Amino acid sequence: MSRKVSLAVGQSARIACARGVLRTGVDEGTGELLAVSVLAERVGWATDLVAALVAGLPADRWKPADVDVLASGEDGGGRKLPLNAWMALRRLGWSGSPPEGIRVNDRIVRMAQEQAGRLLRSAKWRADLTTGVLKVWPVDPGRRTPEEWGAVREVVPGGRDLPSSVITSRTRQIAAFTRKHDRMPVDLFEMEAAPTAVRVLLLSACDGQQATIERHGTEPGRALLRVQLPTRPDPRSYRDWTWVSCSLTLPATVPAGAVLHLPTLRPYQGRVRADLAYTHAVPKAARSGHTVALGVDWGLNTLLSAGAVRLHEDGRITALGAGGMFRTGGVLAKQHRPPGGRWTRPSRPGQLSYVSRTSARWKPTAWDEP
Repeated sequence: MSRKVSLAVGQSARIACARGVLRTGVDEGTGELLAVSVLAERVGWATDLVAALVAGLPADRWKPADVDVLASGEDGGGRKLPLNAWMALRRLGWSGSPPEGIRVNDRIVRMAQEQAGRLLRSAKWRADLTTGVLKVWPVDPGRRTPEEWGAVREVVPGGRDLPSSVITSRTRQIAAFTRKHDRMPVDLFEMEAAPTAVRVLLLSACDGQQATIERHGTEPGRALLRVQLPTRPDPRSYRDWTWVSCSLTLPATVPAGAVLHLPTLRPYQGRVRADLAYTHAVPKAARSGHTVALGVDWGLNTLLSAGAVRLHEDGRITALGAGGMFRTGGVLAKQHRPPGGRWTRPSRPGQLSYVSRTSARWKPTAWDEP
């Protein structure tokens, strides 16, 4: 099956992602129907094997020289590194091995190398930012002068367009390290520990020997995902791996003509979530001639506010609907709530009051938070 979308004149390809859930699966070796809990358990075993392989790779390469080599895009001989992280790590000779007695195929190792490579590549920007902040350390870390702000923006990557909060938070991190150790850190790798693995299966790093996905022949809203999963948490041979077929209901946002790519599987609370990437055709963006515009703004009370307008032929601009906003009142109330208390039952509809455990009005109830 071709993984390239057919484009007509005036169209371009766009990659998007949608979230789905694997409800059930069928073990192709035994024909057994796997409940969602069993499927999540077997996916969890596979993610644990990948995480065990990932654990050693970032820790062994958590040093400036290795991160710079990987981010430079060239190996020691000057050859261009592959774009895929797992292929780049293999070109550099950075590989991991499963624990003794555990048998996994090469695609499991690929997924581990892909995740480790992404973690190490993402550290390059943070490392350069930390180096820049250390290079022009202010006299007062809590309050930079305008001249000091200009100096730090000149040396950090993308400093002219970087939000001030990013530089400020990095400054606070360095200041906290200095207070704890009574000296300035050398670089990011001294301040932060090596990143840890995430329990996911990056099937995009695999080929048909580990996973395949095909859209249903008559129902475009469904797809069939086939993936090799272990039958036990510690597979001792290749016989402990079997193919599992999983029916996947596609979200309505996935067009019928979109090309599906192998998803990322994440076990979560007894279920398996699938982050499904797909490529679909869209009209090419034009430089001019647009009649609809979307404006987005942020603030302290609403966080995000957005509205759309239309430009008419006579020059009038009208709003499309009433717009929308994202309020964070509930989240902020929980964030600023003192620990060790609870919300009381509302005395009137729409009202809540907070009672601390030290208050005289405190009365334990069955619905108290732990």
